[in-house]
Amino acid sequence: MNTVNKINEKFKDMISSLLSAQSDNGAWNFCFEGSIMTDAYMIILIRTLEITDEEVLVKDLVERIKSKQSPNGAWKVYPDEDKGNLSATIEGYFSLLYSGYVAEEASYMRKAERFIRENGGLAKSDWLTKMMLALTGQINWPSIIKIIPIEIMLLPKWSPITIYQLVGYARAHWIPILICSNLNISFVTPQTPNISPLQERISDSENERILEEMQNLKLYFKNALEKHSESPEVLKQKAFIKAEDYIIERIEENGTMYSYFSASFFMVFALLGRGFNKKHPLILNAFKGMKSYLCRNADQVFIQNSPSTVWDTALLTAALQQAGVPHQHASIMKANNYLFSRQHQKYGDWAIKNPDVPPGGWGFSDINTFVPDIDDTTAALRAITPLARTENHFKEAWDRGVKWVLSMQNDDGGWSAFEKNMDNYLLSFIPFKYEDRVLFDPSTADLTGRTLYFLGEYTTIPQESEIFQKAKDWLQHNQEANGSWYGRWGNCYIYGTWAAITGLKAIGVSNHDPRISRAVKWLLSIQNEDGGWGESCASDINKRYIPLHQSTPSQTAWALDALISVTETPTPKLELGIQALLSLLEADDWRSTYPTGAGIPGGYYIHYHSYKYIWPLQALSHYKNKYDR
Repeated sequence: MNTVNKINEKFKDMISSLLSAQSDNGAWNFCFEGSIMTDAYMIILIRTLEITDEEVLVKDLVERIKSKQSPNGAWKVYPDEDKGNLSATIEGYFSLLYSGYVAEEASYMRKAERFIRENGGLAKSDWLTKMMLALTGQINWPSIIKIIPIEIMLLPKWSPITIYQLVGYARAHWIPILICSNLNISFVTPQTPNISPLQERISDSENERILEEMQNLKLYFKNALEKHSESPEVLKQKAFIKAEDYIIERIEENGTMYSYFSASFFMVFALLGRGFNKKHPLILNAFKGMKSYLCRNADQVFIQNSPSTVWDTALLTAALQQAGVPHQHASIMKANNYLFSRQHQKYGDWAIKNPDVPPGGWGFSDINTFVPDIDDTTAALRAITPLARTENHFKEAWDRGVKWVLSMQNDDGGWSAFEKNMDNYLLSFIPFKYEDRVLFDPSTADLTGRTLYFLGEYTTIPQESEIFQKAKDWLQHNQEANGSWYGRWGNCYIYGTWAAITGLKAIGVSNHDPRISRAVKWLLSIQNEDGGWGESCASDINKRYIPLHQSTPSQTAWALDALISVTETPTPKLELGIQALLSLLEADDWRSTYPTGAGIPGGYYIHYHSYKYIWPLQALSHYKNKYDR
């Protein structure tokens, strides 16, 4: 059987499977699976709120957490992580104890305790874990947090250092945390375990170094606040009220903050700190919304941080159309009507730096109504393009979406994920790991490349436009010495390089352009012997390509998609890659579940259950449509 026939057979299976999995409302509800963090935090939340009718859920989450523990007692955030992850291990260990269903003396718990001690204890955990530990009374509030006053809420948006210099998803976590740290509160119940003996001590020299690094920030806040005429106590109370209002104004219809489980977790503690009763409707609704993020997979349940419904539905709708399913097909019509209903009508934090453009973007999850992002918007626009050519209401939605995307181009020429010009490195002296990628939202190769791909393939913007020239210049300036590009929201250099190559090709850049030729040479140099591609999550942490030494379906599809875009006739290496991808789709083993989505560098990686369909379907479609003539 030749390659195209094999692809056609695979298309039949994949399309049939996908159409049968579609929900009645037109969406696809695939799981968004991260580390154990959300499972652990749900147990901690249930116990802190003293909810007594969720024991089945607690037991299910306990089993899931236990199943993810490594033989050495540690938990990992990606399978090939060396030894284990300290923060994940602390979260797993603490939540299992807090559940009440696991004994501290159990051998696997002793192993976890040993791993925590040997790797620096609680004091060496990442910042989000530290905040959870402070909230539950396991450690004192770290100095690095206590230095930031709640009065930062009162500094104007034009101030050099303000809470609005953080990207929205970071702000949604930090504001609840700042409420709690400034109140110096923690919440301990009769069931709360005491793991403070595992704290260990940060050395005096390291603590002094951290405080010294923060002195400039502390001095800035002191000087800025002295300009206010009110008394310090009045200022503080005003700031608390403003922080509380900020939170409440950003609660979605399902009760969650910003539609994120993790932000909602800290929101609940902030509301408790502000005096809200554990039975207050805001808290109960938040818990109900967070519980709705439960996903079942085989015999396990886990908590999603933010379901990927819109993202999956937009990408699958576009991929199915590329695979030959007509846009008039009932399933495609249902999906596009769903996407149409999820276009945003509200202004969100994106408008702080881009106030003169009406809403027109799409968000990530079904419940998301005011946190749009560039990726979801271009994905949805690609899906609805055929209908926009014939249906007026789709044309109007499409026009609004394109206008919004264009308005979000950063001054440096690239595109970031959520907000415009969010690269204030004045704050980069805050001693947090990966602050450039966690606190801010700079232009990235993956967002810039995919936006160019949409604009080049689906709009009539001239190739010589300033929009494209600025973006090309940004990609040229940010290409790595080896020819690759770093991808922020996928794993990692394969992802960024695929997006950049396909984006540049879509706006007319020649195969002979050095940006393209160097990138293609790099991609071919890292092809595995089996013909596929695979990259470790360790690349994201180390900021350099690290091979997985195995091939994964999504990463193989990304690399192939890039090569197809620059190859006029199939080459032996391209053909070998196609065969590898077809084999991977038949295997359906751990290589299909390896996390290839990125969240927090070094802390949170994502296995999108949809990716084994989306990217192979797209790459194989491009192969068939280009070469089967």
